[in-house]
Amino acid sequence: MKNYFKLAWRNLWRNKRRTMITVSSVLFAIFLALLMRSMQFGSYELLEREAIRNSTGFIQIHGQGYWEDKIIDNTLEVTPEFDKIIKSDPNISDAIPRIESFALASSGNLTKGVALIGTLPDMEDKITNLKSRVLKGNYFENESDQGLLVAQDLAKFLQLEVGDTVVLLSQGYHGLSAAGEFQVRGLLHFPFPEMNKQLIYMTLEASQYFFAAENRLTSYSLMLNEPEDLDKTFQKLNASLGQQYEIMTWKEMLIELQQQIQSDSISGIFMLGILYVVVAFGIFGTILMMTLERRKEFSVMIAVGMQRYKLAFIVFLETLYMGFIGVIAGAIVSLPVVYYFHNHPIPLTGETATAMLEFNQQPIIPFAFRADIYIAQAIIVFILTFVIAFYPLLSISRFNLISGLHS
Repeated sequence: MKNYFKLAWRNLWRNKRRTMITVSSVLFAIFLALLMRSMQFGSYELLEREAIRNSTGFIQIHGQGYWEDKIIDNTLEVTPEFDKIIKSDPNISDAIPRIESFALASSGNLTKGVALIGTLPDMEDKITNLKSRVLKGNYFENESDQGLLVAQDLAKFLQLEVGDTVVLLSQGYHGLSAAGEFQVRGLLHFPFPEMNKQLIYMTLEASQYFFAAENRLTSYSLMLNEPEDLDKTFQKLNASLGQQYEIMTWKEMLIELQQQIQSDSISGIFMLGILYVVVAFGIFGTILMMTLERRKEFSVMIAVGMQRYKLAFIVFLETLYMGFIGVIAGAIVSLPVVYYFHNHPIPLTGETATAMLEFNQQPIIPFAFRADIYIAQAIIVFILTFVIAFYPLLSISRFNLISGLHS
């Protein structure tokens, strides 16, 4: 058996040109497949990072009825038992308590409705990098800071600068009036126009005092160590807290995003399937050419006593060798390309960039740099090569010896 592998390896290099054509076909297949899937998964990671992490989190816990009627009266109360259950789950990396509501912001004669978010400064910065969004001024000094971080375009509309005072009016817990004057600590810049026009951040302590909702939250946003275990974590939390609280995954809260990912995934698989069909025919063409070119060689070897099944097995091994070399070479060639674009996403401009900004997405084409993408595409292309390798095996076992000698 060992000699068969040696013979197959030596036969590859008897005709280097033929071998390199076949290897190049496989290399081309794995290179394009890796680029396509890396780009597709990179877009999903961008959506996850920008939409999921910056808004809902992977899982959110609310008070009963809050999602359908987002009012302060439907907030949840934090209890020691609640905290214990959240902290006991190993898949939950971070839990961000927030108060999210609406208020009327006033500066001089100018007023505008705003989205108000009360959060823990350090935790918020850890998850969403909020501190890096500060364009002017400073970030919150501590968890008791009474200042505001105002989105850039909103501040421009209200004619606010760092150090100015803004008045907020809203409705507090159980119908109490919520009103207060706050100083602008800093101005925030977001890549998304809608966020720039309406967001104001304050500390959780300040927001609870403002809404007269001490020890209450509108939501607990949970970040996961392993997002692929989302359903498992959700079921565990639902079993423990489902009767007291409303627990939802991002797929339920961001339905449009989920549908967008699903449709994009289906179209990506369809395009990848077309690529695989084209490449499979390319590989088959080179194998067919190799088999026809060597028909006389095969006939002579059989005529001098070589058994057909042994010859077929050796040629089968040759094809697998070429497939394996092509897969490894394709992975190596694509590695620096994918890594470069992973660190330097392709920027988009013009109407495409404008459309992406309207959907709260950064105008870039990101690439994912993950081992599972390489493994999956390598296995698929190698399986294609393995299937195609049966052609010379069948051809050798069936061709006519006499006609082969005269070819």
